[in-house]
Amino acid sequence: MQNKQITNYLKANLHAHTFRCQHAYGTEREYVETAIEMGIKEFGFSDHIFCPFKHGEVSTMRMKLSEVEGYVDTLNNLKREYKNDIDILIGFEAEYIRDFYEEQMKICRDYDIDYLILGQHFIGDEFHGPYSGAQTTDESILEGYVELAIEGAKTNSYTYMAHPDLIFYTGNKEIYYKHMKHLCEELKKLDMPLEFNMLGRATNRNYPNEFFWQIAGEVGNKAIIGIDAHDTTIIQNVEAYNQCMEIARKNNIEVLPKIDVKKTP
Repeated sequence: MQNKQITNYLKANLHAHTFRCQHAYGTEREYVETAIEMGIKEFGFSDHIFCPFKHGEVSTMRMKLSEVEGYVDTLNNLKREYKNDIDILIGFEAEYIRDFYEEQMKICRDYDIDYLILGQHFIGDEFHGPYSGAQTTDESILEGYVELAIEGAKTNSYTYMAHPDLIFYTGNKEIYYKHMKHLCEELKKLDMPLEFNMLGRATNRNYPNEFFWQIAGEVGNKAIIGIDAHDTTIIQNVEAYNQCMEIARKNNIEVLPKIDVKKTP
């Protein structure tokens, strides 16, 4: 398979979803072939990890436990088929949720998952905690998001933090600065990169948040670009990549071309 010899584009991505999360489209093969066409050398899948809810709740935004084996088998088969064209990694995107953490780590060990990325979509879980991307002026939600993300990062289970600026706090800027600087400082101590999220940029979400990246630049955090693919079109969105890189350049943030993944402890 021939590349288009695209230059000035990312060579590694660890953030992509499959149809199993119920809000992504296309086949894994289509993702892989699009990535190869774009000149990407390493492509990681990180679909939303199963949550072992205790009272029969059924998620509408993540895979079922019964789908994990098919997820892993499909990607292992593609990994073998395309081994001469691209390196495929198998991961999950996960919130850090205290009640589910140990069971989720066991799933990762049982299926020999390559890595996890931390995507703190909820303060709690989707049934019992507010959504991080819902607009709020409540400082307790901002603080809860930051403290939970730091606690998760300190487990040393996650390779990087996806869309750290997902939290949609629109209250006092000094309050935002205080808590988000704390997040950046703690993740810097842990040497955990922060993600510029291409999907957020391409779809005009509240992230990447330029004020957040000013703070990250001040603290000296390192970053990674994550496609956050939910279909093949975002894999091809060079403009979203360039816009993320421009924010990084403006704030003197080092963007890592590739990072070594952390295996589940």
